[in-house]
Amino acid sequence: MALFSQDALNPGVRKREVFGWAMYDFANSGYTTVVITAVFAAYFVGGIAGKAEWATFAWTAALSVSYAIVMFTMPSIGAYADLRAAKKKLLALFTAGCVVSTAALALAGPGSVALAVLLIVISNTFYSYGESLTAAFLPELAKAESLGKVSGWGWSFGYFGGMLALGVCLGYVIWAQGQGIPAAQFVPVTMVITAVIYGAASLATFALLRERAQPNPDSMREPGFLASLHQLRATFRQARRFKDFMWLMLCAVFYQAGVAVAITLAAIYAETVIGFKQQETMVLIFVLNVAAALGAFAWGYLQDRIGHKIALGTTLVGWVATCVIAAVSTNKGQFWWAAAIAGLCMGSSQSAGRALAGMFAPQKQLAEFYGLWTFAIRLASIIGPLGYGAITWATGGNQRLAIVGTAGLFIVGLVLLVPIDVQRGRRSAVDAA
Repeated sequence: MALFSQDALNPGVRKREVFGWAMYDFANSGYTTVVITAVFAAYFVGGIAGKAEWATFAWTAALSVSYAIVMFTMPSIGAYADLRAAKKKLLALFTAGCVVSTAALALAGPGSVALAVLLIVISNTFYSYGESLTAAFLPELAKAESLGKVSGWGWSFGYFGGMLALGVCLGYVIWAQGQGIPAAQFVPVTMVITAVIYGAASLATFALLRERAQPNPDSMREPGFLASLHQLRATFRQARRFKDFMWLMLCAVFYQAGVAVAITLAAIYAETVIGFKQQETMVLIFVLNVAAALGAFAWGYLQDRIGHKIALGTTLVGWVATCVIAAVSTNKGQFWWAAAIAGLCMGSSQSAGRALAGMFAPQKQLAEFYGLWTFAIRLASIIGPLGYGAITWATGGNQRLAIVGTAGLFIVGLVLLVPIDVQRGRRSAVDAA
């Protein structure tokens, strides 16, 4: 059986179109890897905010504002995209917004906290919109029984995009440091590099990916977002029909809160608690991306074989182990073990969640349901990092205690996964189509 089998795809879907779709994961991964995780997060705390006690909290607060914006707007944007068959057009708009605002982060230097916060809010909002819309194409491309592996194709390929962006930035940083150039000058260049790679790689998506949805004629009779709000209200009224999707959203709020901590605070923890230098942190994140790519790819195949629920639950156990090891690590060698496990779990848990959401989404409401999924993910992204930052601030900088609290989020996610019935949730989606 071929590794990338045509049998995994819906009739009429060509492999090159799936490649185009996966290229968006490749394109946008540089943003999370370089801006949110490896470079700008630590630079914000240490360089822009001058290592102030409130710096970590300010970083998590800025991200939380962007996530709150996405939470309350993405479901209606998704409904609009479904009714007007506008997923691809909106994706192009949001991509341009993220690319421009990411490049503008180069303007933020030491002391310019307000500017940095504003640009992070804008860029991360556009990034989140794009991530949601590209996920909504997945059930159009892959058969229901192959959602796991196809999601894994895109997610694993995405990590290579993150590695490319981080690798280019790492090469430049090593050269710049060798020339005696300070972080205030070389970090802005990495923001421009990241923006260029994001924009260039996404061109393949817009060249190859098709918009298969058809506009709903009834929606044309009233303003677009008014029609989308009516559709969204109707979906909430029918929530009992989609109770497994609702349980999945609740489960995701907790386990994705923990994942969000790993993504947004890994570099800060590595440098301030374990003692990594900036270039060591970049190498750490690079290796973590390798592990995440392998985890997402392999787990996609395993997920379709053993079942979505068991696959997701297993990754959450791995996350608990990661948090415990990170909390007790006293040197770089020990922390590397936590990073390796986190990498394997990061790609697999996020890919598994995206595929399971696709199982529960009716065909005519894909963007809307992924908009609701994004609501849960972004709520998680507020709860996790903001809670971590608050614990750190309240305990005078005790990040070890904060990471133990993060383990609790994954445990709650495991408990909430138990009531989900995958087959019942799939039947509800098919009956609503």
